[in-house]
Amino acid sequence: MDTKHRCSWCEKDDLYRAYHDHEWGRPVRDDQKMFEFLILETFQAGLSWYTILAKRENFRKAFDQFDVVKVSQYTETKIQELLQDAGIIRNQLKIRAAVSNAQAYRKVQEEFGSFCDYFWSFTGGNPIDNAPRTLKDVPASTPLSDAISKDLKKRGFKFVGTTVVYAHMQATGMVNDHVVGCWTRK
Repeated sequence: MDTKHRCSWCEKDDLYRAYHDHEWGRPVRDDQKMFEFLILETFQAGLSWYTILAKRENFRKAFDQFDVVKVSQYTETKIQELLQDAGIIRNQLKIRAAVSNAQAYRKVQEEFGSFCDYFWSFTGGNPIDNAPRTLKDVPASTPLSDAISKDLKKRGFKFVGTTVVYAHMQATGMVNDHVVGCWTRK
């Protein structure tokens, strides 16, 4: 029996626990992994993260393992194919945003050397540890996520509102919102 103390949001089932225990809040410094999280967060907008996690392998297959170069070159034919893929979220605006975000992502990589360098520059390269005592202490957005969202939109990204950006910051470890007492904080 697993007796680890975790953030309460992840106790739904094994899928959530595994994500919490091995990924959420761990600093991501790899551009491909960062792109994967950005695409998944884009599709999560307005939906539960659990829905996205349950379809994650389908997204990997549908989006060429989140190869940013390939996704940035998707044609209308590929977009129409994705719109027919029952394994993913078939939202036309989000699918088109994934393609345009891949194009914007590549421009950021060209300008900054990597997307991770750009993204982490907002915190000086260091994670922000909020040390929340309970889930009620975890915000949905912050002034920093507001600023990043604004900058991403200026660069042409879509579906990157402040709440989506804050969730992305949490997922990629830019922010540590594991509650005090969670075993992952040790």
